[in-house]
Amino acid sequence: GVTRIGADGQQRFIGQRADERFATAAQASTDDVEAKYTQGTLPNGLAFAANGDVLIANFGTDRLEVMTRDGQTRTLHDRIDGQPIGKVNFVLRDTKDRIWLTVSTRVNPWTVAASSRVRDGYIAVVDAHGLRVVADGFHFTNEIRFDAREEWLYIVETTGPHISRMRVVESAQGVGLAEREVFGPSHLGGFPDGIAFDAFGNLWCTLVMTDQLIALTPQGDQRLLLDDGNPEASKVLLDHMNDGTLTAEDMLRARGTLAPWMASVTFGGPDLRTVYLGSLMGTTIPYFTSPVPGLPMVHW
Repeated sequence: GVTRIGADGQQRFIGQRADERFATAAQASTDDVEAKYTQGTLPNGLAFAANGDVLIANFGTDRLEVMTRDGQTRTLHDRIDGQPIGKVNFVLRDTKDRIWLTVSTRVNPWTVAASSRVRDGYIAVVDAHGLRVVADGFHFTNEIRFDAREEWLYIVETTGPHISRMRVVESAQGVGLAEREVFGPSHLGGFPDGIAFDAFGNLWCTLVMTDQLIALTPQGDQRLLLDDGNPEASKVLLDHMNDGTLTAEDMLRARGTLAPWMASVTFGGPDLRTVYLGSLMGTTIPYFTSPVPGLPMVHW
């Protein structure tokens, strides 16, 4: 389900039954953590539909879902080209009301794909022509964002570990993607997860487990904004990923304290200058005031 947090801090849970396992994520064993993030319903990416409903990329049920504001949920898509859709990670709506979604992998459990750097992630789009794949061959596709003019789509490849981008191409056959390239460093020094643009074209990015917040300038230069990671555990994590020996224990040890397993970043507040950090292991949402506003999203 989804939790609605009002400007006054009041919270209301909407949707499916809350899973009590997530309340104790920070104290969980390795087996508990693996089960928690591979089983059951796991709403991961959210976007507002044009009518105000909530589009949900459900990483647990492997479905693209839509939920009304009172919790009525239905499946939009769970198959593509006659096959199970895979690990649906993120969903994004553009100004032409097309729905873009990322699928991290078709490998089950997904932890195998993440630890072995499988390149079977893909991007699909839902438009007037239906649901179809528009790009594939990614290292664990995660969040995606458009630039201000929706000319480029920026793509998180978590186990790349880097950001790619592709040019948006319009045609009579429907929208497509072309000119794929790595944006910024080919290795970010951690695993990128969540991204968001500010109003000046800087792409803010969380590095999960190493728990850093970075930004890539419009020229692709990397800037460190916040470092809350555990240096020793982060080094082991990256070394083991590079040599193919990464384990769940390595991942569990690598975390910070402010937003452990820092997974998302977004701009909010009336002037879009409040930065919120989401995490997979935390029970709070840290925030701070940014010197620059965020880029308004399509529903803003």
